[in-house]
Amino acid sequence: MATAGRAGTEDTGTPEGAGTEDTGGGKAGKTADGRASSARAYRGDGITVSFDARVCRHAAECVHGLPTVFDTARRPWIMPDAAEPGVIAEVVRRCPTGALAYRLADGGAEAPDRPTTVRRTADGRLLVRGELRVTDASGEVRETPRAMLCGCGRSAEQPYCDRSGECGGHEA
Repeated sequence: MATAGRAGTEDTGTPEGAGTEDTGGGKAGKTADGRASSARAYRGDGITVSFDARVCRHAAECVHGLPTVFDTARRPWIMPDAAEPGVIAEVVRRCPTGALAYRLADGGAEAPDRPTTVRRTADGRLLVRGELRVTDASGEVRETPRAMLCGCGRSAEQPYCDRSGECGGHEA
């Protein structure tokens, strides 16, 4: 169970086990089709960072980019008051999968890249940035500014890359 706190939620699970409860004890966001999002929100004074474990592929841009905020060995693992909101937002934008997102206290959120870009990595993953609506195999539609999609066709999490095929085991 999560409890509210100024610097985020008391998260007793691993990042992979994040739930749908936000740090304020309220409900998490909705997907584009109105269903509950699986993202967990970590609320700070100037920024709220959300994390969707279902699409995280551990590129570690967050923990390498700002370990004072993102530390998987700590609970809660995201401390949004541990750095300036603008710095946190910049590190969140590095997440290639879109597992991390943010909303500033003034209501500002990440603007999608324009034009939309698709970059194929040397190992075959597709890194997509822009105004995206991604529909997964179950029919769930996810609006996101970033996604890492399967380029080899072997992912069990289509259309997302789950690193189980030829593109598995590589950093983003």
